[in-house]
Amino acid sequence: MRRILAVDDDKDILDVLQHILEDSGYEVDTLSDGHFLFDKIEAHEPDLILLDIMLGNMDGRELCKDVKQKLETHDIPVILISASHNVSGAMNQSGAPDGFLEKPFDIDDLLDAIKLHLRAA
Repeated sequence: MRRILAVDDDKDILDVLQHILEDSGYEVDTLSDGHFLFDKIEAHEPDLILLDIMLGNMDGRELCKDVKQKLETHDIPVILISASHNVSGAMNQSGAPDGFLEKPFDIDDLLDAIKLHLRAA
C-alpha cells in the first residue's frame, strides 16, 4: 500500500485529506507542524508528500526545498498546496516541488495528481 504524508496546520483539511485518501486505498499519515517533517519522514517513509505552503510560522516552499536537497529524501514526490500563494517562482527553484494544487481543489484533480506522481516515482 502506498503511503502519503499530508502536512497542513488546519486540522479540518487534514481530516478531509485523510478520509479521501484512505477511501482511495492509501495509507495516510498527517502532520500539523512542519518542525517535525523530517522526523515523520524517517519514521513513516512516505511515497509522496502533500505539503501546504502556509504552516503557521513556516513556509512549505522552504520545507519542500529542504526535502528535495537532502540525499535521503530528494526522490520523494512533493505536491505543494495553497489557497493564496503564487508558486511560479518555487516551481523553477532548486528543490522545486513536483506539483501544485490550488485550494480549494477538486478531489478528482487531487487523486489524479497523486497517481501521476506516484507512477513517476
